Amino acid sequence: MKNLFLICLLITLSLFGQNNTVSQAAKQSNLETITLAGGCYWCVEAVYENLNGVKSAVSGYAGGKIANPSYEDVSTGRTGYAEAVQITYDKNVTNLDEIFKVFFTVHDPTTLNRQGADAGTQYRSAIFYKNEQQKVAALTIINALKKAKIYDSPIVTTLEPLTKFYKAEDYHQNYYANNKSQPYCQMVIQPKIEKFEKLFKDRLKKKK
Repeated sequence: MKNLFLICLLITLSLFGQNNTVSQAAKQSNLETITLAGGCYWCVEAVYENLNGVKSAVSGYAGGKIANPSYEDVSTGRTGYAEAVQITYDKNVTNLDEIFKVFFTVHDPTTLNRQGADAGTQYRSAIFYKNEQQKVAALTIINALKKAKIYDSPIVTTLEPLTKFYKAEDYHQNYYANNKSQPYCQMVIQPKIEKFEKLFKDRLKKKK
């Protein structure tokens, strides 16, 4: 009887472990990533951190060729890298269309290699796609924006295949949240967040 009890217990624990594994796998299968560059990554990251469905927004570098670039390397404007943000989102809560709508709302896609006072190829507007689906989705919204004549000037956002994404140094992560009193945060990032919150007020994460 004791052995039978132990066997039943082991089977129960095994099934629990399997169910937990399946649950975790299901959650992971709902996650997707897209990498976007829209000027200073502090701004882009701060906005997406507030979009419902976004699990993480990581500042980093994409589009260049040298390995393990530093902020100082990228800041020269000669590496080919752009300040980018890799966004991981839950496809059951948000989608690529909404991600792109936010992207084209909170930055200017018509200024070549520039966002406000930030100038250089590292500040270019770019979508780094990792598959054909992302590329087609990006082309679709860009063509729709052009057809609707949303902007007075041509859209210069580039579509580039994602080859490698390097996470930026730790002090660049959650920069706005950690430095709200800084002048750049107040004068540049805060207005973008306010615009986002106004236009996507029904899609904001609930404050904890």
